[in-house]
Amino acid sequence: MSAKSSEVRDFLVTRRAKITPEQAGLTVYGGNRRVPGLRREEVAMLAGVSADYYTRLEKGNLAGASDSVLDAIAAALQLDEAERVYLFDLARAANAAGRPQARSGQRRRAPQRVSPIVQQIIDSMTTTVAFVRNGRLDILATNPLARALYSPVFDSPTRTSEHTPPNLARFGFLDPAAHDYFPDYDASCRTSVAILRTEAGRDPHDKGLSDLIGELCTRSEDFRTRWAAHDVRLHRTGVKGFRHPAVGELTLNFEAMQLTTDTSLTLTAYTADPGSPSAESLQLLASWAATELSAAPGGQ
Repeated sequence: MSAKSSEVRDFLVTRRAKITPEQAGLTVYGGNRRVPGLRREEVAMLAGVSADYYTRLEKGNLAGASDSVLDAIAAALQLDEAERVYLFDLARAANAAGRPQARSGQRRRAPQRVSPIVQQIIDSMTTTVAFVRNGRLDILATNPLARALYSPVFDSPTRTSEHTPPNLARFGFLDPAAHDYFPDYDASCRTSVAILRTEAGRDPHDKGLSDLIGELCTRSEDFRTRWAAHDVRLHRTGVKGFRHPAVGELTLNFEAMQLTTDTSLTLTAYTADPGSPSAESLQLLASWAATELSAAPGGQ
């Protein structure tokens, strides 16, 4: 079985394991079930396809599956939006692999650039933390407040040189300082892995992403375990906690937006509730940034 077929199988198996027959509206007679969730034939029945056909799909044979079939599978497995997008991405990759003109193998992407106008926009957001990242969780551009907030990531030994973009996943799993920096460390790690898994479905031929995943699987048992769960996420809005070494704890609201000129890049903005302790800490962080970071070599 190819690696891509294995990803399809593991994703579908883990999704149906999460749904009980009762959640799916099925009546179960007897208690001798060998699987924790739905059986293959139950998914097939709910999706309106034959058990043999669904079995082929679950073995990784998504090539040729129609959108209507994929929608039916997604509904049967009660996939959320991120999971549905990921299923369609897996099917798109399977169809592309079958085309004679499709390039085989992974490709090293050219370094991604943030346009000057985007940099100007985030720099103008003087009271808001703003930065641009890619799907590998490399931080590619920041305004001064974001550079200050993420100073532990920029200064982390997991960053091999000042010319290497700091990577949030590498920091989270390989730098012990991350345990203090993220008050809810488990949630932060769960989010990072889900974003990387989502990106792997969107762009399966990105060698830089594959290299990062391979490195983290090799060096972090925690990452390897979380990666095997096949969880995905669309990271758009929410609340994030930080414990900054200079200003203490901050609870910030965020919005994450794809850039229209390059949908592989995401602009994220953090702000604090007006009048909250976090708002005061954010102001203090801005003052700290103006003094400490400007004095540092390469500081802004």
